[in-house]
Amino acid sequence: MQRIYRPADMAEASLLTAVLADHHIRSHISGGYLQGAIGDLPVHDLLGLWVEDEDVDRSTELIHAYLQASPINEEDSELPES
Repeated sequence: MQRIYRPADMAEASLLTAVLADHHIRSHISGGYLQGAIGDLPVHDLLGLWVEDEDVDRSTELIHAYLQASPINEEDSELPES
């Protein structure tokens, strides 16, 4: 396994894990339980997103694409009104 990304928090880590799972890539989040020790441990580099060696290239592409995506602007979208 290789660490491919350092999520900012558990929300981002969980979201990226779901993105990878949608593409049938298994991943592991390391350090999730360490966030409870903030104050006793340094706050950077606690989390890691890991994938199998054979999934590194595809996972990196997917994460890069996700991070580069623009949020939907309500003015530009044609979503139905509720």
